Amino acid sequence: MSNRLNVIGEEMKAIRRELHKIPETGLNEHKTSNYIIEKLEKYGYIIEKVAGTGIVAYKKGRVFKKAIAFRADMDGLRVNEQTGVNYSSNENGMMHACGHDGHMAILLGLASYLSDFELERDIILLFQPAEEGPGGAEIIVNEGILEKYNVEYIFGLHILPDLEQGKIGITPGPMMAQTGEFDIKITSKGGHGAMPHTAIDSIYVASQLVSSYQSIISRNIEPIEGCVLTIGKIEGGKARNIIADNVRLEGTIRAFNTEVYNKIKKRMVEINFGLEKMFNVNICMEIRDMYPPVVNDYKLFEIIKDLFKDEIKIIKPMMISEDFSYYQREIPGLFFMLGSRNERKGFIHPLHSCYFNFDEEILKIGLDTYLKICKYFGVISDY
Repeated sequence: MSNRLNVIGEEMKAIRRELHKIPETGLNEHKTSNYIIEKLEKYGYIIEKVAGTGIVAYKKGRVFKKAIAFRADMDGLRVNEQTGVNYSSNENGMMHACGHDGHMAILLGLASYLSDFELERDIILLFQPAEEGPGGAEIIVNEGILEKYNVEYIFGLHILPDLEQGKIGITPGPMMAQTGEFDIKITSKGGHGAMPHTAIDSIYVASQLVSSYQSIISRNIEPIEGCVLTIGKIEGGKARNIIADNVRLEGTIRAFNTEVYNKIKKRMVEINFGLEKMFNVNICMEIRDMYPPVVNDYKLFEIIKDLFKDEIKIIKPMMISEDFSYYQREIPGLFFMLGSRNERKGFIHPLHSCYFNFDEEILKIGLDTYLKICKYFGVISDY
């Protein structure tokens, strides 16, 4: 790597540590936003606020072409940090436990590096709030940012401790799942446990519902499709000898294909309707659709695979979710994983863990990756 990259590497390390101290919840990233704006102004970018606390940094290129965009998420998590590092969170009960401080540091490193160049084509650096929820990407898309800046392609990365440090993990097509949450309330007629014929047992109805839902994946969905329906919480009943008059269930739906996701929802509604008629109960269900699936553009996948060769690791699709997907519904995009697992140095803890941390050398790897993408797509002529 060049001396310039090493200098920026130290700058990114300092930036990451400053951002690590000030984690904030989604759409409340005010300290984070102010810090980023101060850096971007120093680097000479045109700045626009988006989605409340989000930031678009723009630099015009010499040749009229569509823009290339890079995205970093900004928000932290409600986690009580236990890493013991001397730059631990200053915010009680909050932590950058998902690597977003690293993502922002890499994007600011890219901003710093490119500030020295006359660019060949426009570039957009997108600092996005609320990836962990409620979802800042959809807000930015709805504000028309991609159209306003004439963005052709968008790229994003995520630090991943399941992947060996130095590796770049990519998947062609579906990479992360569409998700939804559901709440169900079954209302029936309670009664004495000794007289079940005078009551309608909502716990029994709930057991039939859970059993019937299991048939959706196994009998209604094509076997090669990846999807999950999980009921993770059930509450009902007041005492051992009282037949419950209501039960509440909570769960999630995950699928890589939107049609499959919608079919699961349809079958849930049909099963509920049938159980209502069978047992003379009321079943109320609320489904909250969350993020769409992350689907990597096949053309961009082939480009990145050829560009990085030895560093590439083709990874399996994951059932977790990411709101980068909202950008991919509008324009071609590629999301990839930046490996951070380093057992020798003890960087083995999973995302969202109170012990999560990473070797800051990966910040230079992330920046190097972005700069090679910039060169390939003609943002800079040399690197």
